[in-house]
Amino acid sequence: MGNREDLLDGARRCLLEKGYTRTTARDIAQASGVSLAAIGYHFGSKDVLLNEALRGAIEEWGDQIAAAMAAATPADADPAERFAATWGNILDTFATTRPLWAVQFEVLAHIERTPELRGVFAAANRQARLGLAELFGVDAASLGPHRTEMIGAYLQALLSGTAAQWLMDPGGVPSAADLLDAVRVFSAELGPYTTGARPAAE
Repeated sequence: MGNREDLLDGARRCLLEKGYTRTTARDIAQASGVSLAAIGYHFGSKDVLLNEALRGAIEEWGDQIAAAMAAATPADADPAERFAATWGNILDTFATTRPLWAVQFEVLAHIERTPELRGVFAAANRQARLGLAELFGVDAASLGPHRTEMIGAYLQALLSGTAAQWLMDPGGVPSAADLLDAVRVFSAELGPYTTGARPAAE
């Protein structure tokens, strides 16, 4: 690897070990075996480097989940089976990705005072929604882009909320079967669409 890649790798390791706010430029330089000056040369600042390293770590996690799901979910699975299988695989990753979730929540706590962090998350947000919708087998062609993204946003809310619960109380997190049952029960309580509640045509 070159200096740029070494810095990204070192920054990622520091993020997961120390967190966002506690990582210094010197920490990254030592972890990557690259000089402090190289951070400014390749990225302009430590914060830009950390933001790029965090984005890369999140994207890599998403790719790993997608690959695991492609191998684990039967091609003929019905929507309920796919929902349960996908959540089961996601829940299984929490133990190994705890540091990544912890640093994401740490970053969110600072986002109001750090505009560049908002930009990093906002830029990736829509792509994450669409990726989750695809992961859960949402038929984007028939639903259209807006509905597909909103379903992805709903799944994203479930994912982030479940991850937050796992960080606080791993033993109390609902299982994939629990989540499926909750969605079914709550959807039944909501009842069918009414004319006023139906989303506008796209």
